[in-house]
Amino acid sequence: MAKLRSFLPRGLYSRAALILIVPIVAIQLVVSTAFIQRHFDRVTQQLTGGVVIDLGLVLRIVREADGLAQAQARLAALAPLLELRLVLPAAADAPVADNRAWLDLSGAVMQRTLRDNLPGLVATDVDAAGGMVRLRVASAQGDLDVSVSRARMAASNPHQLLVLMILTSVLMTVIAYAFLRNQLRPVTRLADAAAAFGRGQHIPYRPRGALEVRAAGAAFLDMRARIERQIEQRTLMLSGVSHDLRTPLTRMKLGLSMLPEDEETRALLADVAEMQRLVDEFLSFARGDAMEGTVAADPAALARGAVDQAVRTGHPVRLGPVTGEGVAAMRPQAVQRAVENLIGNAVRYGSEVVVSVQIDPAAVRFVVEDDGPGIPRDRRDEALRPFTRLDGARDPNRGGGVGLGLSIAMDIARSHGGVLRLGDSATLGGLRAELVLAR
Repeated sequence: MAKLRSFLPRGLYSRAALILIVPIVAIQLVVSTAFIQRHFDRVTQQLTGGVVIDLGLVLRIVREADGLAQAQARLAALAPLLELRLVLPAAADAPVADNRAWLDLSGAVMQRTLRDNLPGLVATDVDAAGGMVRLRVASAQGDLDVSVSRARMAASNPHQLLVLMILTSVLMTVIAYAFLRNQLRPVTRLADAAAAFGRGQHIPYRPRGALEVRAAGAAFLDMRARIERQIEQRTLMLSGVSHDLRTPLTRMKLGLSMLPEDEETRALLADVAEMQRLVDEFLSFARGDAMEGTVAADPAALARGAVDQAVRTGHPVRLGPVTGEGVAAMRPQAVQRAVENLIGNAVRYGSEVVVSVQIDPAAVRFVVEDDGPGIPRDRRDEALRPFTRLDGARDPNRGGGVGLGLSIAMDIARSHGGVLRLGDSATLGGLRAELVLAR
């Protein structure tokens, strides 16, 4: 079953077409095999049986004639009445063995009927020129050469009905597929709107189609509206929190700067700076990239800007290989924040950091590698959770941190229809963080 499933189509339109076509083809095969062919075979048998009766009369006349001359005279008078061409004795080109085309099904029925019902039959040629059937029959006066029109022995145009059925089936399949496509199009539009909203894009959508599809579309619109209201309310709340927290911190910092500088004052100033940094990180995590619009940006230029910013602050970061080119729809400030978070996490634990970019038709990949101790495989999912501080080799207490850098990067990747993957660096030996954004 698994092997069969791999050959089946995956798309909704192709599966719908398969559901339409397979039953129609099956019905065509059953009807053409079980009814049409049997029907025409029976008609051919009846027509051939009529010719056999006529030939029986001809053979009796030949048998009762006194000599060859009388037999020929009687056959000459009888042939026009029976619509036969009778030659006695048989001509030199009369058939000596059975002959028919291998796809001639009606010819096979004629030959079988003649063999079963015509005594003395020597050979039959159902594929003779001029639409004729030629027979060599043994008679009392020698072999008789008989020519009869094929139209008298077989059903005329037996394939026209098959062609008509096939053309009608194709036409009805096209019409049915057109109607089905109109029913499936609202489903694909709903999927496109949901996928775009997952990437932070708002595209117009109006429920259409069947009642069930309209209900699903209305539920999606309600869900999108609730999420957008929640984001708007959260943004307003964060704006107030940002103002309320920054103001007292600024007063505290100003007040401490006016005190005599000593060890205790410096410690308090360091605490205020730490609080300021924590507030900025909390707000950055909660705000995400909801306030930024999607624009076309150059991923390579964005990576170079993040690397230059890190180098200016004295961090050992260099730009690695950049493969591919072009622009991609993204929130550049959010993506740059994610890359900077990955770089900050790398320089905190490593002495060498390399940032590379891969621009593919389907995705954009920012890869940040370091030569630090890395993260154990069984703890990488834990490292992506917000406010998680890993102990051991990558202790966040080294250089400070609240466990939000990777979480922010992962949320930004998801809002762009991508993912953040953590692995081992094959070149530097430390952590490899791959930020994948869908194009």
